[in-house]
Amino acid sequence: MLYKIRPAVVESVADKIEIRFEDGKTKRVREKDISLLHPGPGVDLKALEAGEGNVEEAWELMEGEQASLEEVAELVFGEYTPASAWGVWKLLRDGLYFEGSVRNIRGRKSDAVEADKAAREQKAREEQEWAEFLARVQNGRMEEQDRGRLGEVERVALGQTAKSKVLSALNIAESPESAHAFLLRCGYWPESHNPWPARQGASLESPDLPVPPLEDEPRRDLTHLEAWAIDDEGNTDPDDAISLDGDRIWVHVADVAALVKPDSHLDQAARARSANLYLPEGMVQMLPPAVTDLLGLGLQEESVALSFGFRLNDDAEVEDIEITPSRVRVRRVSYEEAEQRLGEKSFAPLHVLTQRYRQARLARNAAEIDLPEVSVKVMDGKVVIRPLPRLASRQMVTDAMLMAGEAAARFAEANGISIPYAVQPEPQEIRQPRTMSESHAYRRLFKPSNAAMSAGRHFGLGLDYYARATSPLRRYMDLVVHQQLRAFVTGGTPLPKDRVTERVAEAGAVGGVIRRAERLSNLHWKLIWLKEQQDWQGEAVILALEERKAVVMIPELALETRIRRTDDMQPDQTIRLRVQEVDVPAQEVYFRRI
Repeated sequence: MLYKIRPAVVESVADKIEIRFEDGKTKRVREKDISLLHPGPGVDLKALEAGEGNVEEAWELMEGEQASLEEVAELVFGEYTPASAWGVWKLLRDGLYFEGSVRNIRGRKSDAVEADKAAREQKAREEQEWAEFLARVQNGRMEEQDRGRLGEVERVALGQTAKSKVLSALNIAESPESAHAFLLRCGYWPESHNPWPARQGASLESPDLPVPPLEDEPRRDLTHLEAWAIDDEGNTDPDDAISLDGDRIWVHVADVAALVKPDSHLDQAARARSANLYLPEGMVQMLPPAVTDLLGLGLQEESVALSFGFRLNDDAEVEDIEITPSRVRVRRVSYEEAEQRLGEKSFAPLHVLTQRYRQARLARNAAEIDLPEVSVKVMDGKVVIRPLPRLASRQMVTDAMLMAGEAAARFAEANGISIPYAVQPEPQEIRQPRTMSESHAYRRLFKPSNAAMSAGRHFGLGLDYYARATSPLRRYMDLVVHQQLRAFVTGGTPLPKDRVTERVAEAGAVGGVIRRAERLSNLHWKLIWLKEQQDWQGEAVILALEERKAVVMIPELALETRIRRTDDMQPDQTIRLRVQEVDVPAQEVYFRRI
């Protein structure tokens, strides 16, 4: 008899029927729960094999007709036995040739049989192809037609989904790191593929939006002043320049707010991106590239700007502030070139003023963190890592930009203009680090700077008033400051505080994505560079000693890592390391002291 889908034999009949299964276990069931297959006796459940039989011939005779289980057993197997009865049940359950119930079996129509045959053959082919695919990729091989199947693994590697049929079938952890490693092994991604921006959710393309023409409006003519845009060699989005008019400093900033109005399609695109995304392999802009081409300082013979003019008082604070739309003629130079010209007439007076400003900031406990920095670029497929020396020209430009930020903040505060100020609380302990290890320890005490709708001290900069205002092509917060200041100085109406707050919150939510994408991408390409070196060796400086590990800095890579601690280690000690293993998907690298 049949119980559900299992064969059994009847042991005894009473108020319930006791049945026994192939494994010897028994069960008491109701009569309605079983179906009789053969009256027996002496059924050996372990020998229920009826052979292949003449299934297709029997089906052809029965197509569209009905018969009993006994009749079908004789047609298919030539006899009605426990084994042939069980064989018919399996054919009925298979459902290709026969349908119905144990008591009433019917031969299926030929068109239905042929359709099911085709479907089963297709399924068998797909299962075979799937098995061959799994075998290939498991062995680190991939054919072009496999790319479609591996798309789901890529989505796991990019953090877009948590499940993958492929990874599950191969017993590989369904995590971004494991998916990344698998895609490298089978050749879907090249070794150098950088998944980190996409995994963080960053926009990977600059907005493709129409750019309106720049409106003609009154502008102050400052073209008689020398204006210098000083930046890294190869910079493509220059948005600030410096002039000196006697003792009056001018910082000219690309007048992006003249073109990008609040809530315009360009404004919304920039807000959604928060900032330019600077990756070693290229840049993704928050505004259409045409905006930079039009407004970047020094890219045209004459540039439009929002210029910040001011003087320094005896306490090296910014005063006598003027903000005005302007026209300027800008010359572009690199930091290296400017460094060689600091003693010339064009730069020496400005250098003196910025040094005085910097000393005043330091006197107010501005933090001076001295840790290595590098530029990481991918050029023609090759990773180029270049240390960034601490040039006086770079510091001069930094301080000039801080002056402009202080001017923007003081002007907004004095005139009741709502802008996002940059503030940073004071750490629990104030230090003046002298060594690399002290700088590392001091940095760990800092709380992050943040945007606030009321003016407040920025401890790290040593400024009581500060707003980021010199990179509106690159950062949305700077653009908001420009939109507000520009509206005021041109006779318009700045946005109220609540609307500015909304914009700041939206952009701020994306800002963390940009910072993580940049930091993780830089680390990715440093690891690619290390992996390409044969037994790299180099110097490292010990930053901190933990219980079992030592935190070290590799200056030529600006790479902080951990190695096994030994008893002879001291902070700021220089040691030599050799790379042992680089795990790109996990973003881990292991070094050995030599």
